[in-house]
Amino acid sequence: MLVPVFTLKLSHKLQPRTVALGRFDGAHPCLAAATQAGKVLVHSPHAPGPRTGGSRAAPSSQDAHVALLSINQAVTCLAAGPLRAALQRDCLLVGTRTHLLAYDVHLNSDLFYREVSDGANAIVLGKLGDIPAPLAIIGGNCALQGFDYEGNDLFWTVTGDNVRSLALCDFDGDGKTELLVGSEDFDIRVFKEDEMVAEMSETEVDARSDRTGEVIFKDNFASSIAGVVEGDYRMDGSTQLICCSVDGEVRGYLPGGEEMKGNLMDTCAEQDMIRELSQKKQNLLLELRNYEENAKAELSPQLKEADGQRGVIPANTQLQTSLSVNLGSDSQSAHVELCISTTNDTIIRAVLIFAEGIFEGESHVVHPDLQNLSGCIRVPLTPPKDVPVDLHIKAFVGYRNSTQFYVFELTRQLPRFSMYALSSPDSATEPLSFVSCATNERPQRIVMWLNQSFLLPEDAEFQSAPFQVCFTSLRNAGQLLIKIKPGGEISISTDDIDLAGDIIQSMASFLAIEDLQVEADFPAYFEELRKVLVKVDEHHSVNQRLTADMADHSNLIRVMLVQAEDARLLGDMKNMKARYVELYDLNRDLINQYKIRCNNHTELLNNLKAVNQAIQRAGRLRVGKPKAQVIAACRDAIRSNNFNTLFRIMRSGVASS
Repeated sequence: MLVPVFTLKLSHKLQPRTVALGRFDGAHPCLAAATQAGKVLVHSPHAPGPRTGGSRAAPSSQDAHVALLSINQAVTCLAAGPLRAALQRDCLLVGTRTHLLAYDVHLNSDLFYREVSDGANAIVLGKLGDIPAPLAIIGGNCALQGFDYEGNDLFWTVTGDNVRSLALCDFDGDGKTELLVGSEDFDIRVFKEDEMVAEMSETEVDARSDRTGEVIFKDNFASSIAGVVEGDYRMDGSTQLICCSVDGEVRGYLPGGEEMKGNLMDTCAEQDMIRELSQKKQNLLLELRNYEENAKAELSPQLKEADGQRGVIPANTQLQTSLSVNLGSDSQSAHVELCISTTNDTIIRAVLIFAEGIFEGESHVVHPDLQNLSGCIRVPLTPPKDVPVDLHIKAFVGYRNSTQFYVFELTRQLPRFSMYALSSPDSATEPLSFVSCATNERPQRIVMWLNQSFLLPEDAEFQSAPFQVCFTSLRNAGQLLIKIKPGGEISISTDDIDLAGDIIQSMASFLAIEDLQVEADFPAYFEELRKVLVKVDEHHSVNQRLTADMADHSNLIRVMLVQAEDARLLGDMKNMKARYVELYDLNRDLINQYKIRCNNHTELLNNLKAVNQAIQRAGRLRVGKPKAQVIAACRDAIRSNNFNTLFRIMRSGVASS
């Protein structure tokens, strides 16, 4: 239970997701938030605000405890924390679509101001892995970048999609901090420095009581929440939960006092006990009624009819499931088919399936009509991603005229690459793109991985090298060919670079391979990437030209303004009017150029995203140190604008020919 302890109103509207709490003088807590006017508000209730007179800070005319920092750009993210231990105070990190500002609020001075071409959507501040210095880590357009207090770029890697949230924690309990990254594709990735060590898909978040599932506290604001932080904002030794709304309302909450806490705990304990006893009573009454009805059924001469109505089924009834690939028909696309059946003449009245990422709402119900009841139900499954999925199945089993049903529960795992059907190598055209690697693993273990990861009519067995197996994608009919050659070489032929990366990562995880270098070639994909890189160069050139034109127009506008004002003072209305007409035309040209520049910037970001995703895909073709080396080498090649070296790195994993 939380109790409101203070409320205050800031005379500014706040941007969502841009609220931070920091001790900018090393002692007093201050609240920082971005306003909707391209400024950062710093509320200092216990100490004087930032020193004024500098380039950014200015006191607010509406509140003596508020100072406004001029950023002159739309703020996209905000964070506060110690970036340099020697300062013994927090600094403020401000991210925009193109730059990152590290600001010393106490001295009203910039620590550094860096351009970030991938933008800044989220910031987290702290130590990462074995990197000695604290980092300001920003997440942007498919990229992660870390800066020290001097603005040096000490960390960079790529991720699968645009970053939306970041957190630092010891994920694996090794005493070192890992980076958790949430992105727009609903994936949460865990990075140990520049190596991704875990990945999971999440689509919903619930925060409830672990005992009853009930909401334990809620409060209402007049407008949406801009941010939630925690800290000792009243400097009374207690940590408050501080919620800020977009209208500038700030509320602080504390846990209920000991007296209230005791009463609440006693009440909760009593309510839990009553609820638990009531549930047990209800279950026992239902069980007793079933026993009584079964006893009556045994005494009844019309056993079969009574059994059907009362839900009595044979004791040896079992629920069986099977998974198979269905190539589809004219009316139905190809899919994975889940078959649920009973072992006797009982029927399945309904089936509930719970699975993440396959069904809308993560659940699916099959409830056949009375005339279509049978002992077998087939459910089509089309997983959108190549990830293993646990299917939690509940089936209601009885007879056609039953009013009560037995509930069978079981769990079945859908293999990771279930959307690929086994096909004949003779009838398939081998893809031009491939990945090949050499391992010291026994071929039998690779075949074990194959049997576990794909849906095969029967388990494959390794006889002798060369061994090959061919699959067809149920999504796009693409071909996949896996070969085991003499000497332990493995070749994966597919035109889908994402699929190749997923197979490499899955196989390495199953075989516990820590480092794996590969040779790869994806001609069609690399050609598309080459075109994207050319477009990136073109966009940079256009941006430079537009910037120069805008600077020229700005200089002309200054000259025209002076000439127009001189003409007005001299009473020369004709020249004054002519100058203002020219000013109007120049202003219109500036607006048009700005629109062109905005469109150019949007296209540039999209192309940079494609480049970052290409680097990530090249990295996913490797495992361990070779993966990190490829990502770093690709970035160096792009920095030096050496496209040939970039493609050589993606193919062989090294820059040298």
